[in-house]
Amino acid sequence: MTYLYIKSLHIIFITTWFAGLFYIIRLFIYYKETEEKPEEVKQVLKNQYQLMIKRLWYMITWPSAILATLFAVWMLILQPSWLQTNWMLIKLGFVALLYAYHWSCQIMYNQTRKGYLKYSSFSLRIWNEVATVILFACVFLVVLKDALGWVFGVLGIVGVSVLLMLGIKLYKTIRSKNNWEKK
Repeated sequence: MTYLYIKSLHIIFITTWFAGLFYIIRLFIYYKETEEKPEEVKQVLKNQYQLMIKRLWYMITWPSAILATLFAVWMLILQPSWLQTNWMLIKLGFVALLYAYHWSCQIMYNQTRKGYLKYSSFSLRIWNEVATVILFACVFLVVLKDALGWVFGVLGIVGVSVLLMLGIKLYKTIRSKNNWEKK
């Protein structure tokens, strides 16, 4: 019974961690796009986004990452045999990638605290898909517990992501063409 409570809490904090990671990139995009605004609006928006980013990062995202990890370790203590399975070792590799992704978001957070963000809004949109791929890989690994199933799942989401990015690029091209024709 205890195990099921721990597992439930792990799933809850994984969900809030990913929600924070998805939303932080969206806030970074909004922050970056303030550079295109008139000066009198730009600073007001930047200040507001910095506040929203700080609250999301330190009140939701970091605590969720820590709690998800604590409950995961607790589950592994209760089920140490999982560390001898291929799917769990691969999943832990993806968790390491997730922490690397999280750390890259920390670097972007630090940049916004200094008043700049060196990435374009388009590259941030692409970067946001990395977390999606990691999420899909982890879910397929946990549910299917075999190497082949998660590979197809990840390849599927990568394919969808590529199509999505191509669609965004096409939309951006059409939008800029329409804006140019209006001038």
